[in-house]
Amino acid sequence: EVQLVESGGGLVQAGESLRLSCAASGFTFGDYAIGWFRQAPGKEREEISCISTGSGYTYYKWSVKGRFTVSSDNPKNTVYLQMNGLQPEDTAVYYCYAPSPNCAGSALPGRVEVWGQGALVTVSS
Repeated sequence: EVQLVESGGGLVQAGESLRLSCAASGFTFGDYAIGWFRQAPGKEREEISCISTGSGYTYYKWSVKGRFTVSSDNPKNTVYLQMNGLQPEDTAVYYCYAPSPNCAGSALPGRVEVWGQGALVTVSS
């Protein structure tokens, strides 16, 4: 059974940083991609980043590129999302998803197999 456990959300002020973690189990970690969506109040869920845990290839949505960094610690079966320079518009619930056959920035929420439980990130101005 695939399981994803997230941690690391919280309340920060604009310009500060947070790191989210997504610990995975139930599949061969290095064979798949793991990604991140976020959903702001009243908005659709959007994919913002992913990483191919085997090759290290990464994808970032334009709105977070240069501020967010996705990485994986394969021995720990964990993916991280380091978020720097947070802004109020980054306020959302962040969800990791897996396993994905590739990292292309084209994941569809309706086709995601397993979601993490979500981590609330609130950025005050």
